[in-house]
Amino acid sequence: VQSLAKRYEPNWESLDSRPLPEWYDQAKIGIFLHWGVYSVPAFNSAWFPEHWKIDKIKDFTDFMAKNYRPNFTYADFATQFTAEFYDPNRWADIFKDAGAQYVVLTSKHCEGYTLWPSKYSWNWNAMDVGPSRDLLGDLSVAVRAKGMHFGTYHSWMEWLNPLYLEDKANNWTTRNFVKTKSRPEREELITKYKPDLLWSDGEYESPEEYWESTDFLSWLYNVSPVKDTIVVNDRWGNVPNRTTNCKHGGYWNCWDKYNPKVLQTHKWENAMTIDRNAWTFRREAVLEDFLSPKEIMETLVQTVSCGGNLLINAGPTHDGRITPIFEERLKQMGLWLKRNGEAIYGSKPWTHQNDTITPDVWYTQNDGKVYASVVHWPESGRVLLGGLKYSTVASIQLIGVKDSLQFTEDKSGSTEVTFPVLNPDSHIQWVYVLRITTK
Repeated sequence: VQSLAKRYEPNWESLDSRPLPEWYDQAKIGIFLHWGVYSVPAFNSAWFPEHWKIDKIKDFTDFMAKNYRPNFTYADFATQFTAEFYDPNRWADIFKDAGAQYVVLTSKHCEGYTLWPSKYSWNWNAMDVGPSRDLLGDLSVAVRAKGMHFGTYHSWMEWLNPLYLEDKANNWTTRNFVKTKSRPEREELITKYKPDLLWSDGEYESPEEYWESTDFLSWLYNVSPVKDTIVVNDRWGNVPNRTTNCKHGGYWNCWDKYNPKVLQTHKWENAMTIDRNAWTFRREAVLEDFLSPKEIMETLVQTVSCGGNLLINAGPTHDGRITPIFEERLKQMGLWLKRNGEAIYGSKPWTHQNDTITPDVWYTQNDGKVYASVVHWPESGRVLLGGLKYSTVASIQLIGVKDSLQFTEDKSGSTEVTFPVLNPDSHIQWVYVLRITTK
């Protein structure tokens, strides 16, 4: 029987015509996890090995000279990546309580260490050295058991791999690293764990032709076991004046912490961090480095209002813990979403994104209702909504308050809403969401 399914050819015109699986736009909220051998030194960032061994940045060489024996190698850290407190079911509970609909784990960052027992990463994976455990596989089971989608970050490149460095020295005219390591490893990841999302990265030094990205995506969309359900991003090749970022792929990341604050015509994602300065757990972090709950919720409503998803990052420790500051911020987001989720999950951008008169008011629409997320409680007790014509409004409620709010028409025909007096112990906090019923 001849298949009627569309075949996607290895070119961008064909690949970009694939519809984005519907679950992704509905989900809105994801959790990103950067976890690997770099979680052992837990200093500065996941880029620790490159900054130390390749760039030889003084802060990193001084850190190693002060704290480790002479001739200590990056590989020596791996035996200390122990994960003895790792409880994937507890992690999944934290993420579910945070309101997440999907979770993305770094299956392999640019250091090359895989969190699953890859046959293409012999003696440099979580089963062979370190925790002696399939960290990725265990989390995929726990996350899916809680009804969330599971995704995998995977870096094409590896900073310290001799095969990669040889191809780089040859100006990408050879492809030994791709053929024998990165491509088969990525296919193994997809085939074995069947992720719902592939967050591609590590493309940034090389053209897409080196990675044969379109050929890989053609395999992914036509042959792989997740060909009909997987979602991918836009990081498939990057050289000056010719990048796939914000141009090709499934949804677009564009760049880290992308938050345009205006409506985008293509589905996008804001991958951002709770720690302002890093994607990983850092031992040197101080309280001021972490976003406040209000800053997180403000970023969330900005992102969703303009058609994006929020992928919020936490960095686990080398011994497998989500530290209290990350857990608290995620729990606070979950409490806010439990009350206000109707304005977020499954929503669509409205006529306006940001209000035309009052700054920091962000709109969405869902199931026939309009939602206005007000970032700052009005000192006057009233907020003027220039984007909302008085003649179109039937009623307005502050989510969490039973009674409808009073509203009046101003001279321009806009709507002025009177906020209620709240109990100081109220859980209505951080960002205040108005549910608007129109005529």
